[in-house]
Amino acid sequence: MEDKSIIIKKVKKVQGAGAHGGSWKVAFADFMTGMMAFFLLMWLVNMTPQPKKEELARYFQEYSLFTEGGAGGGKEIISMEQPVPTAQVSLIQTESSSGAGDGEGSAAGLERFKEQLQQDIEHRLADLKEQVSIQVVEGGVKVDIMDKEGNPMFPLGSTALTDSGQRILKVLCDNIKNTSNRIEIEGHTDAVKFSNREFGNWELSTARASAARVEVEKNGIPSSRLLRVSGYAATEPIIKEDPFDPRNRRISLRLFPEKKGTSPAQPQSPPQTQVQPQPQAAPVQVAPKVGPQTPPQVYPARMK
Repeated sequence: MEDKSIIIKKVKKVQGAGAHGGSWKVAFADFMTGMMAFFLLMWLVNMTPQPKKEELARYFQEYSLFTEGGAGGGKEIISMEQPVPTAQVSLIQTESSSGAGDGEGSAAGLERFKEQLQQDIEHRLADLKEQVSIQVVEGGVKVDIMDKEGNPMFPLGSTALTDSGQRILKVLCDNIKNTSNRIEIEGHTDAVKFSNREFGNWELSTARASAARVEVEKNGIPSSRLLRVSGYAATEPIIKEDPFDPRNRRISLRLFPEKKGTSPAQPQSPPQTQVQPQPQAAPVQVAPKVGPQTPPQVYPARMK
């Protein structure tokens, strides 16, 4: 018999790359990189000022490999200065032209008004300048007209202004007339208590503040510019370490410039720490029983 051998053939199928290959991913990545670079270039071109664009265009038009640096030059078209956006320039011009930062209600305006008051007082009231204290507070200027031993603003136990008090208010009103300042008038006493319980420091401080209001109106300040007339008794001494100091007996004028865009009926309130009295005693605003020209007959245990 003839020997018959069995031959087994193994056929290996070779599949093409097709959709199962990875070469397309490489091509897609290159495409995305090119697109990113293109959009980055467009963004840079859009952010470049027009003069720089023209210089760049002229540089590439005249560029030559055979000349050093090219015909268009090199470093001179690159500037380290950052261009200022148009919106920022417009904002700066608007602020400077409007003068909002230099008005009466600005910090610079309040300082100028304070210096003007001080100079006028030193010039016209050289003998009384020590009894006038001027300081800039939040939103305005505060003027304290204080008593001095031997030279009070009011006679003892009275609500009628002395000649010194009238002179000081006259100078202040001359400086306030031509401004838009709204005025608050406060009356303060020292800590000495009256023996008469029906008329004490609250009533006296309020009556003196009202007398100062009458004098201010006599000097040409209309009542429409007055915001408040208050009496604080001895709750806010200016010399805190000595509540019996005569300087605590004073009239305070708070001047608040009217800001643009605010209604006169809604002025800026002064700081709470300087206007509001202590929580246990609120300021009493009462009309005095007698006018400022007719002082009440009171009998204090210690004369004010």
